Amino acid sequence: MKKFDPSLYFITDSTGYNEEDFLYRVEQALKGGVTLLQLREKNKSTREYIWLAEKVHAIAKSYNVPLIIDDRVDVALAIDAEGVHVGADDIPIATARKLMGDGKIVGATAKTVPWAKEAYEEGADYLGVGAIYPTTTKVKTVLTSTDTLRNICNAVPVPVNAIGGLHRDNIDVLVGIPIAGICVVSAIMKADDPKIAAEGLKARAHELALI
Repeated sequence: MKKFDPSLYFITDSTGYNEEDFLYRVEQALKGGVTLLQLREKNKSTREYIWLAEKVHAIAKSYNVPLIIDDRVDVALAIDAEGVHVGADDIPIATARKLMGDGKIVGATAKTVPWAKEAYEEGADYLGVGAIYPTTTKVKTVLTSTDTLRNICNAVPVPVNAIGGLHRDNIDVLVGIPIAGICVVSAIMKADDPKIAAEGLKARAHELALI
């Protein structure tokens, strides 16, 4: 398995941005200290997804940050991305692992301890757990309690990241929970300055000893 740092995991989506602005914001976030980058495109054709992913991958590689492709193993393989992330309704984790190979990162979503254990047993290298707070990135948000997050962290030996509506002013709710890092979307993507937003979020997470 490839080594990776999930402490500041930025999940990005180009919806609502022109390509130039989107790529600029991705690079600024990387300059701000993002350690793991995910590209999530639900509304693009496969060809469009691959074209954009190639451009994002080139930027990520220049900062030595692994790129994770959401859902689409075919796109991840096409651009030789460092990994793929799968949710409950996506390709099975074990199948993703088989297709990606042992040298690539396979992440998974989990909302319960049994779900987390199953994901780990099927080959997940890390887990995203949430939503901790309501989020604007999905129509339906099923909240996950911090107690469940803590229990999941203690139940599996792989990194667990908190996700869902997190930003620098509310991550204190995670203090004392042995997470590996935090996943954010809007806190960076919608910020006036993604670089400053990433720097501030990372600094606050360090201050709270979350990462």
